[in-house]
Amino acid sequence: MNLPKTDFAMRANLPANEPKRLEKWENERIYQQVLDKNRDNKPFVLHDGPPYANGPIHIGHAFNKILKDFVNKSHAQMGFFTPYVPGWDCHGQPIEHMVETTIGPERMATISQPDLRQLCREWAEKYVDIQREGFKRLGVNADWDNPYLTFLPNYEAGNVEIFKQMYLDGSIYRGRKPIHWCKSCHTALAEAEIEYGDETSPSIFVRFALDAMPGIFEAAGATGQAYILIWTTTPWTLPANTAVSLAPDADYVMVQADGANMIFAQELVEQVAQAAGWEDFCIVSNEAGEPVTLKGREMCGLTYTCPIRHDLKGTVIYGDHVTLDSGTGAVHTAPGHGQDDYLVGLEFDIPLLMPVDDNGVLTDEAGPFVGLDVEAANPVIIDWLRDQGTLVAAQDIVHSYPHCWRCHQPVIFRATDQWFVSMDKNGLRDKALHAINDEVRFVPDWAKNRIGAMVADRPDWCISRQRSWGVPIPVFKCAKCGSTVATEATFDAVIALFYEKGADAWFTEKPADYLPKHTACEVCGCTELLPEKDILDVWWESGVSHTSVLKHREAEGLHFPAELYLEGSDQHRGWFQSSLLTSVGAYGTPPYQSVMHCGFTVDEQGRKMSKSLGNGIDPAEVMEKYGADVLRLWVSSVDYSQDVSISDTILKQVSDAYRRFRNTFRFLLGSLDDFDDATDAVSDWNALEPIDQYYLAAAAALLSEVTQAYQEFRYNSVYRACYEFVNDLSAVYMDVAKDRLYSEAPNSPRRRAVQTVLMNILEVLVRVMTPILSFTTDEVWEHYPRAMRERAGRVGNVQLAGWPDASDFVPALPADEGRAALESFAVALEARDAAMKALEEARGAKLVNKSQEAVVELTAPAEAKAALDALGEGVLEELFIVASVTVVEGDEFAATVSASTSEKCPRCWNYRELGGNAHHPDVCGRCGDALDAIGFDGEDA
Repeated sequence: MNLPKTDFAMRANLPANEPKRLEKWENERIYQQVLDKNRDNKPFVLHDGPPYANGPIHIGHAFNKILKDFVNKSHAQMGFFTPYVPGWDCHGQPIEHMVETTIGPERMATISQPDLRQLCREWAEKYVDIQREGFKRLGVNADWDNPYLTFLPNYEAGNVEIFKQMYLDGSIYRGRKPIHWCKSCHTALAEAEIEYGDETSPSIFVRFALDAMPGIFEAAGATGQAYILIWTTTPWTLPANTAVSLAPDADYVMVQADGANMIFAQELVEQVAQAAGWEDFCIVSNEAGEPVTLKGREMCGLTYTCPIRHDLKGTVIYGDHVTLDSGTGAVHTAPGHGQDDYLVGLEFDIPLLMPVDDNGVLTDEAGPFVGLDVEAANPVIIDWLRDQGTLVAAQDIVHSYPHCWRCHQPVIFRATDQWFVSMDKNGLRDKALHAINDEVRFVPDWAKNRIGAMVADRPDWCISRQRSWGVPIPVFKCAKCGSTVATEATFDAVIALFYEKGADAWFTEKPADYLPKHTACEVCGCTELLPEKDILDVWWESGVSHTSVLKHREAEGLHFPAELYLEGSDQHRGWFQSSLLTSVGAYGTPPYQSVMHCGFTVDEQGRKMSKSLGNGIDPAEVMEKYGADVLRLWVSSVDYSQDVSISDTILKQVSDAYRRFRNTFRFLLGSLDDFDDATDAVSDWNALEPIDQYYLAAAAALLSEVTQAYQEFRYNSVYRACYEFVNDLSAVYMDVAKDRLYSEAPNSPRRRAVQTVLMNILEVLVRVMTPILSFTTDEVWEHYPRAMRERAGRVGNVQLAGWPDASDFVPALPADEGRAALESFAVALEARDAAMKALEEARGAKLVNKSQEAVVELTAPAEAKAALDALGEGVLEELFIVASVTVVEGDEFAATVSASTSEKCPRCWNYRELGGNAHHPDVCGRCGDALDAIGFDGEDA
C-alpha cells in the first residue's frame, strides 16, 4: 500500500516550537528579505499607531498588532513593498506619575526637572523593551531594531515643525477659556483624554433676587421681591456666577409659592413643584385667568444680585444650549466653568470669574468658602443657601460625568490660560470634514460618521499641559512685559536644537545660547526671554507622527500620506483625529488614504476586561498554553470592527479549528511524499476525474474569494472560507481519494491525478494561510515533498513564495469547464447527502457494517439523473465509497441500501470480484495490477 509518509508532526507543540522558529526568522532576517524581494514594487505603508510604554502587553495590544500583521503579510505576499516601523508613545502623565510614585514625595519635592525627565525616559525604555519582546512573540514582522519613539530627538523636532507652520498661519493661539482640568493630575485635558462614568451629584433649585419686578407681572398684580429660579448640579461653581441663561423662545411664568415670586419655564412648573414639595402654588395670571408669560429673549438684560458674592450683579441672557428636559429652564451661568457658558458669555460680554486654583480649591474670590475643595464645598454651599433662605429644593441625582482617562477621577471645568488649536479660524474644521467625507476610505464605512460627528462638534483643541515629561510648547515669553515671542527664526532655532540635543535641552540650555542674536520682544524690545513652561498634549505628539516618522524616514521606504492607519475604535477621538487635524492644519491634506478600526476585547459575557473582575486574558499565558498561531487564528475568526469576546472556552474552540487545519496540512504532505510536480503532475484537464476537476475548480474559487477578502481587510471571511473548505475537503475529497492514493500503483494516472489536485490545493492553502498561521505554514513549507524541497532556486521561507495564482495551476483550469465542473458535480454532492443518510440508517439497522459493502439504489429527479448518468456510476461509487450504485428517476433525492454479494478485497477493502490478476488471485484486479507495478510477488507476505 502507498501509505502516507511525512515528518510533519501531528502534535504541533506550538509553545515550545514557535520560539525556535522566531530565532530562525531572525537569523534569516525574514523581514528584510521580504522588503528586498518587493523593493521595486508598489508600496503599501501601514503606519503604526504608538502604544503607550507603561506596562506589559495585554490582549488588546495583541489583537491590534496581529491585525496589522495580517495587513502587512498579505500585501507583502501579493508583491507590495511593505516597510513597517513600529512605534511607542513615551511621554505623558502616566509615566511621570509612576516615577513620582516610585521615588516618593520627599525626593519628588527636591528633584530637578532634568533628573525627573531622565527617570521618566528610563521607565519608558524599560517597557518599550518588554512590549517589543511581547509583540515579537506574536510572530509580527517589523523593523523591531529601529522603532520610532516619541522621546527621540528626530521625533521631537517634528513637533516643532508642525507647531511652527500652524502658529505662523494663525491656527494656534493662547487664550483663557474653560477646559477640562484634572485637579489630581494638575493638568488640562483634551476631549480625547476624557472618559465618562456615573457620578452622584447634588441637584439644587436656588432663587436669585432680581433687582426689579418685571412690569408685565407687576401689572398683573404681583408685588414684592421677584426672583429667577435657577437649577444646577454643580453648587461649587456658584461663586463664579455672572449670568442666568434662558431658552430664547420658551415661555416663562411667575409662580407664587412659599411666599416668593419665582420666574421659570412654564413647561416645567409641575416638575419643579413636585421637586420642591409645594402643596399650594399659583401662577400669576391676567384678568382673563390666563398665565402671564414672557419669552426668554424678552427678559434679556434683567439684572440680579449674584447668589454668593452679593457685591456683584449678574445679567439675564439667553442661549440655544438651554433645554427644557429638566431643571427650571433658567441655567446658572459661570463662563469660567463650562464651554456653553463660555460661548454664551462671549456673545453677551459677560465677565469671567475663576475662584478655583490648580488644586481644585476655592480661592478668596469665593467669599465665605475660601480654602474648600470643590467637592467638599458642595454640601457647605447648600447649607449656606438654606440658611440664606434662597434654597428652594435639593436632591441627589446620578448622571454621566467626565473623568480623567489616567487617574479616573472626576474632572472640573475651569478657565485657565492655555494654548489652543482653532478649529475655525483657518477653516480647519471644514477642511477636516471634507477629508473625512470625500478623501479618506474608512473601514468599516460607517466609521466616517463617527469621526465626522466628533470633528463637527469639537471645541478648539487645548494642546498645553502642565507637566514635566513631554515636548515643550516651543515659544518664549518676554521677561519684562510677558508678551509671546515666536517667529520663524526662533522656531528654526528650536528645531535645530531638538535635532541636535533633543527636547531635554529646553530645560537645560539658555535661550540666548541657541536663539539668533538680537532676538527680542517685538512689543517692548526686551532681549531677556523665558521658555514656555507648558508641554504639548500627548495626542498632539503622537498625531505628528505623519511628519516625525512618515516624512522623516522616507529613506527607509516610508512616505506621506500612508496607505493605512489601523487602531482601536477609541482613536476616532484620539490618534486618528489628532493626526488628521495636524496634517490638514499644516499641509492641507489628510495623513492617510484609509483608516481601519478594531473594537475592544471583552470576556465571554461581553464585559470589559478589568483587574477588579479578574477576567483579563494575558496573551503571554495564551501563547504558553496554546501557542501564538491559535491566538492569531482567533483574531482572524472574529469581526474585528466590533468588540470581540475571548475566553479560555473560546480559545479551546479555536484550538480545535487549528487542529483541523494542521491535520489537513499533514494529510496533504503525507499524500504527496513521493510526488514531484515537475515530473508527476497530470497536465491534461481531461485526464482528471470529475471529482478531481471539482476540487481543483473549488481551490481556484477559494483563492479568488480569499484574495478579495484580504484586499478588503475581511479576515473573518478568509477564516470562514478556508475553514469551510478544509472541512469539506476532509469530509469528502480526502476521504474519497484515500482509495486511489493508498491502493493504486504509485505511478497510476488515477493516483497521480489525485496528487496533482492535492498539490494545487496545498500550494493555495499554505500561501493564503501564511498571514494568519505564520508559524505553522512555515513549518509546512519545510516539510514539502522532498523533490520540491531540494529543487534549486526554491525560497527558504513561505513568506517569500508570493501569492498563488490560479493561472499557474497544473493542469490549466479552463474557465468555462471549471465553472461547469463546480455546477455539475454539485448535483453529485447533493446526491451524496441522500446516500450518506441512507448509509447511516443502514449501519444503525445492521444491514451493513462498512460503506464499502453497500449497494445503493439512488432516486433522483429527471434533470439530476441526467447529470448523474453523464458522470457515470463508477464516479458515484467512488464518491459514496460503496460497492455499487444504480440511479433511477423519482420525485426527489432518496436512497435505499442493501448488502453487496461480492467478495471483500483484503487489500483495498472494496467489494469486488477477486482473481482478476493471475499473479495475485486473492485480491481484486485493480489491486493485483498495483502489486505487479510495485514488484510485490506474494512471497514477501
